[in-house]
Amino acid sequence: MNVYDFIVKTGSGEDKSLADYRGKVLLIVNLATKCGFTPQLKELQELYDTYKNRGFEILGFPSDQFANQSPGTHDEIMQFCKLNYGVTFPVFAKGDVRDETAQPLYKYLTEQTKFAGFDMSHPVAQPLVDVLNEEFPDYLKGDGIKWNFTKFLIDREGNIVARFEPTTLPSAIAKEIEKLL
Repeated sequence: MNVYDFIVKTGSGEDKSLADYRGKVLLIVNLATKCGFTPQLKELQELYDTYKNRGFEILGFPSDQFANQSPGTHDEIMQFCKLNYGVTFPVFAKGDVRDETAQPLYKYLTEQTKFAGFDMSHPVAQPLVDVLNEEFPDYLKGDGIKWNFTKFLIDREGNIVARFEPTTLPSAIAKEIEKLL
């Protein structure tokens, strides 16, 4: 089993097989529009612009599971992403990415990878840990998605290569992407 075995929903509600991305390097990211990590959309778009012609795709999955930081309809989310960050990579339907209600793709991603901790040198890391401890202590247990902008790097065969937590900037992933291209 790999990511090509999954079908996800597009923003218009249609089924999309991830097998359509076979042979490409993928970065799968759960997005939000009202989060302290939302400015990562700019770096994600820069990665996409740099590598898309070499067989790289970013697949964005908005989720409102983390303190309702991705409100609105798909069209509103897309408008925000395009107007504020110039996003042109695919953004799929909003859905859950953790716990029992998680989309099957995200259940798979978190079953296959381990949470390795946050980069505490990131300026938002300590406030995030504080919020999690105070408001969402269960989120810190296990290997589930901890917050918005968790990133999964997938090779051309559909295998998970690495997991990057929200405190890892997209620009820090560039060398890993280049190795796979």
